[in-house]
Amino acid sequence: MTSPGSQPSGRPHHRPMQRTGEFFDAVEGGPDPLQVSEAADRAAHLLVRGARDAGDTGTADRVLHLAEEEGLETLAELWSAAPADTLAGCLWRLYLLRAWVHADPAGAARDFEAGRASAQVARVVAGVADPPGPEALRAMVDEVLRGIATGDFADVLFRAAAFTRVVAAGRAAGEGSPTADVRRVLALSEQLEAAGHAELGGHLG
Repeated sequence: MTSPGSQPSGRPHHRPMQRTGEFFDAVEGGPDPLQVSEAADRAAHLLVRGARDAGDTGTADRVLHLAEEEGLETLAELWSAAPADTLAGCLWRLYLLRAWVHADPAGAARDFEAGRASAQVARVVAGVADPPGPEALRAMVDEVLRGIATGDFADVLFRAAAFTRVVAAGRAAGEGSPTADVRRVLALSEQLEAAGHAELGGHLG
C-alpha cells in the first residue's frame, strides 16, 4: 500500500472462468448485488452503532483488529464500493487509513512531519504526539479506530480527516509525490470531514 487514498494492492489473481454451463449457472445463481449491499450496510450499522452502545474494552479491541481477523480483502468486498457518506463507506476509509499507517509507519511519520507547518489546526485535532514518530502515528490511528466503540463517531471521523489533511499537506510540500496522489489523499480527508458533519447532523446512515 502506497497511500491512504489508494486501493489496497496484492489482490490474488484468479484465472478467468471458462464460458461453460458452470459459468452461466454461477451468474444465474450468484448473490443479488442489492442483497449484498444491504447486508454490508447492516454489518456497518451494527458495528458502529452497536459497538458504540457497548463501549467496553473488549469490543473496542475487536473493532480495532477487525481487519487482521477478517482480512482487508474481506472488508473491501463488504464496503469498498459504498459511498463516502455512509457508515459502510466511512468504515472502509478508516480501515484503509489504518492499514496504510501500519504498513508504512515511517512514511506516514515523514508525510505528517512535512505537513505540520502548513496544517496547524488539523495537526492539533489529529492529536498526534510531538515529535510524530512511527510508533506515535500507529498509536494515534489505533486510538482513532478504538473510538468507534468507545467514543463519538463524529470525533473519530474528524480526527481521521485532520490526520489525513496533514499528510496531504506534507505530500504536497515534498518532492516526488504525484499530484494525483496528493489529490486522492486530500479527497479522503474531505470525505471523512464531510461524513463527520453528516454524523453530527444525524444524516449518516
